[in-house]
Amino acid sequence: MLAVANKCCNASVAEGEKYGWDNDSEKNNEKLGGKDLINIGIYAAIYLVIMTAISMLGFIPIMMPMLSVLCPLIGGITMMLFFTKVKKFGMITIITIIIGAFLWVTGMGFWPFIFGIICGIVADLVAKSGDYSSKKKTVLSYGIMCITIFGCFLPLYLDINGYFSTRTSFGNDYVEAMTRIFRPWTAPIILACSFVFGVLGALLGMHFLKKHFEKAGIV
Repeated sequence: MLAVANKCCNASVAEGEKYGWDNDSEKNNEKLGGKDLINIGIYAAIYLVIMTAISMLGFIPIMMPMLSVLCPLIGGITMMLFFTKVKKFGMITIITIIIGAFLWVTGMGFWPFIFGIICGIVADLVAKSGDYSSKKKTVLSYGIMCITIFGCFLPLYLDINGYFSTRTSFGNDYVEAMTRIFRPWTAPIILACSFVFGVLGALLGMHFLKKHFEKAGIV
């Protein structure tokens, strides 16, 4: 699926150049151009599909905390392919904000959006500090991005009864199970998992996409 997406992305970029989207102003290294926005859109869509599929496991209470493990880990392959396209500041920020906004509009509350803004900017700055060509900074950047996922869990720690008061369809058994699982002491564990498995997901992605990273000059 990623190979097809990569080909589609290249085709879309070529189409953009054909119609003059990649004009002189967009060639300025400090500005995002049409092909950069195309890359953001394509890889954001793929990542959100993966995240949505994994989130279905959340209907099983015990699997809910595992979202902080599976989303960063499995999504790492897609995002590492995206990182090979990143050469300008703003791309990482925008895609992280899109992820946070998607989680917000799909019922996870506004915290992922706030986390997306903060984590996106910080992750972008980290990658930029390595000139978007450092493997270590890329791994760290994605790990920081994944902290956005913790925003989904924050309402469960701040006001779990209020959170489920608007989600009565889940039933009392589900709410009670979630209350037992999301004790206050688990918050730092969920937060750490989001980052650590983001780092592991980046390393996994780099392993599978070694040739792409060599081609992109990320060492």
